[in-house]
Amino acid sequence: MDLVAIDGQSKGGWPFSGGVRPAGDGRRPLDSYASRVCEALAAVSEPAFVVGHSMGGIVATQAAARCPERVAALVYVAAFLPKDGQSLLDLTKLPEGDGEQVLANVVVEGEPPAAVMPAAASRHALYGSCAEDVATWAIARQCPQPVSPLPIAVSIPPGALNGIDRYYVLCTRDRAIPPPLQRRMVAENPCAGVIELDTDHTPQLSMTNELANALHQFATHSSAGAGRLADRKDRAHFRRRQL
Repeated sequence: MDLVAIDGQSKGGWPFSGGVRPAGDGRRPLDSYASRVCEALAAVSEPAFVVGHSMGGIVATQAAARCPERVAALVYVAAFLPKDGQSLLDLTKLPEGDGEQVLANVVVEGEPPAAVMPAAASRHALYGSCAEDVATWAIARQCPQPVSPLPIAVSIPPGALNGIDRYYVLCTRDRAIPPPLQRRMVAENPCAGVIELDTDHTPQLSMTNELANALHQFATHSSAGAGRLADRKDRAHFRRRQL
């Protein structure tokens, strides 16, 4: 199964191949992000395993709603998991989002406006569990984040995501998307599987092997369920694991 990973735009990227960093046009930013992902999905031979990190969860959701036939499953890695009509800003304003350290620390500048994360704030908010050299590498790779997509709500036509399993990697030391907010999103958007990692907002850097194992488990579970109704007992058993 092909894997397409969508990062959080300003982050340090994925240490895997197959990553997509969408580029918006500033006028219809979320639409253009989703279009870029659908283009990448159209280039692979079969429906792909789509993994969104951070803001990438918003983009992955919108893309799946736009080209659901190209998506085998959706995985949210310390990511925003929206319902129809919710934006990233809507989610951060929920009570469970209190104390998040990204929007609280970014500096918005330029035209069109873009958010820049100071290095010290990034180390604390995004890479708290990373080794020093890894955090330094990631911070050096950050780029300004256009703010235009942040208030844009996702649009999910009725039934568009039916039949697409969703999975979540919940990071318990996350300071960007606080764990209570991650848990609320999972509760409001039932997932076929949830695995918790005791790490920061960027497990692709701080717990690379553990994240890879989680993705492998999700892919195996999704493939086993393809073409049949998933057994409810199996889903309940797989529901939540801690690593």
